[in-house]
Amino acid sequence: MNAEKLSTYGWSLAVLLVFGLAWELLPGWFGVPAFVLPPPSKVWTEFLRLWQAERLLWHAGITAFEVVVGFVLGSVMGAVIGYALGMSPRVEAVLSPYLLALQIAPKVAFAPLFVMWLGYTIYPKILVAILIVFFPVLINVLSAMRTMDGDLINLARSFSATRWQVFRMVEFPSTLPPLFSGLRIASTLAVIGVVVGELVGGNMGLGYLLVFLEGQGNTAGAFGVIGALTVIGILAYYAVVLAELRVLHYLATVDRMGH
Repeated sequence: MNAEKLSTYGWSLAVLLVFGLAWELLPGWFGVPAFVLPPPSKVWTEFLRLWQAERLLWHAGITAFEVVVGFVLGSVMGAVIGYALGMSPRVEAVLSPYLLALQIAPKVAFAPLFVMWLGYTIYPKILVAILIVFFPVLINVLSAMRTMDGDLINLARSFSATRWQVFRMVEFPSTLPPLFSGLRIASTLAVIGVVVGELVGGNMGLGYLLVFLEGQGNTAGAFGVIGALTVIGILAYYAVVLAELRVLHYLATVDRMGH
């Protein structure tokens, strides 16, 4: 690790410390009650209590599972349909009005319907996550397919490459960077989708626990749950970043070996 990275991490830590100190001291100085804006020390104490008494880890595991399943299924569906539409402009022209209408419709409005149809289970939360994750991946893949370098495709066809070979060797590798950009966005949106589903009709998960604590007026506990949700979102985001680094590094290595 070079000195520049160490300096960057140091400044980031300094910003965090200053923010935490200001949060700890300033509300009390200005007379803000602790039940309105609890200091970090009280949030941490309540977090530990939730860990022991309210099965915080279990609720976090349920939410994390829903996030992973919703993210994976929504991403796969978005990528597959995006590639299919990109390979067939006629099909895209036929389906684009319906996809546009579904994209414009507020996704969170479907959460109560899913709960009515499927009950207080994990499935409504996963469906909301799928619906929210689907479009960023679809749009990024479809946009990449539309802007594909035609010269590369013509070059592959000049070597008698089949349609599948053109996709596998030219189109798919070229669209991976935009695909991963969509996946990074989708990883954070998956958390939002799951939490919305849990807020609307949940009996387990961090969203349910958040509603429960807010009903008790436990602001410190609510901040603790929000912190746990933030950690899940950060882990999901950096899991995608790590996968992107590995995949693109591997493709670059293979490309250099091929040349």
